[in-house]
Amino acid sequence: MSSPSQPNPLPEPVPQLDLSAQYAAIGTEIRTAVERVLASQQFVLGREGVALEEEIAALCGAAHGVGVASGTDALVLALRACGVQAGDEVLLPAFTFVATGSAVSALGAKPIFADIRPDTYNLDPSELERRMTPRTRAIVVVHLYGLAADMDPILAFARLRKLPVIEDNAQAVGASYKGRRTGSLGNVACLSFYPTKNLGAYGDAGMVVTNSAELAARVRILHNHGQAGKYLSSEPGWNSRLDEIQAAILRVKLRYLSNWQNARQSHATEYNRLFSQVRGVMPPLAPEGFEHVYHQYTIRIEQRDGLQKFLTERKIGSTVYYPYPLHLQPLYASLGHRPGDFPHAERAAQEVLSLPMFPELRREQIARVVGAVAEFLKC
Repeated sequence: MSSPSQPNPLPEPVPQLDLSAQYAAIGTEIRTAVERVLASQQFVLGREGVALEEEIAALCGAAHGVGVASGTDALVLALRACGVQAGDEVLLPAFTFVATGSAVSALGAKPIFADIRPDTYNLDPSELERRMTPRTRAIVVVHLYGLAADMDPILAFARLRKLPVIEDNAQAVGASYKGRRTGSLGNVACLSFYPTKNLGAYGDAGMVVTNSAELAARVRILHNHGQAGKYLSSEPGWNSRLDEIQAAILRVKLRYLSNWQNARQSHATEYNRLFSQVRGVMPPLAPEGFEHVYHQYTIRIEQRDGLQKFLTERKIGSTVYYPYPLHLQPLYASLGHRPGDFPHAERAAQEVLSLPMFPELRREQIARVVGAVAEFLKC
């Protein structure tokens, strides 16, 4: 007597990000590093942090690194170190995570938004001239999704007007622009080691990197209560220090970053190859001279919300980074912006979708994701 046929098993979910796969591979080394810190009983401003500062600065092609408590704090401290004060204005893209703008607001300064290029999602340099005012004191440039902004025209604009350029390098550690690493291009750069980043801690952590010894010294004072010496504060500061456990974890992960980056780039190549046969999808662009590190693999599609629902029903993860441009955030309603003010940023917010991307992603999973997108477009 034959047994009844079994229903086909449901396909395995494809997460948008899978940190458990990473931990399975390096967990033993992570635990050893944490145990080393516990045994040392040095938890703040110790050897692990100093070593990580040197290693991250070298990775970015910068001379100095200062560990801080988060990527947001890195932005706040970098802006203050560059002289931004209450009442000043800071130019920045309208399409980015809210922290880029709220760091400016935290200092009592005013964010002045600029539109993006529709192909790269990064700041459009041609916007700067018409957005600048006599109160402009700095420019924050975001390297979004792992791709550098077009820095040469931005830096040329800033040099002429003696404006410091702060790189928001939270999503693009290891990326390069015309042979130079992001983090070494502006006056100062800010990194986030939030757990989901390409180089992620196991909690909040960040760093400021710069080639300026003066700016590095200023950040080092500001991040430790404004203390120029032990118990001697010259100005108000912050309690924003990178703890030793996070530094030790990041030092382990840093040894693998190059391999993980190569895997992400390989996955992007496979995505691009498969999407070349699918009409109606705009894959991410990597212009000549730009090395993309694919913190996100972000496509653009007119029926974004419908596609995301379709993928969710098929157990395929995806995320919208970001559904609201900064000028339409409730936080900035007082600035009086309206829909249509920054059309490229607004359209990107309606059409971008980040697909599964992490080093351990498998080719068959990529094929399944692209197959689902193609199926949706045929519906």
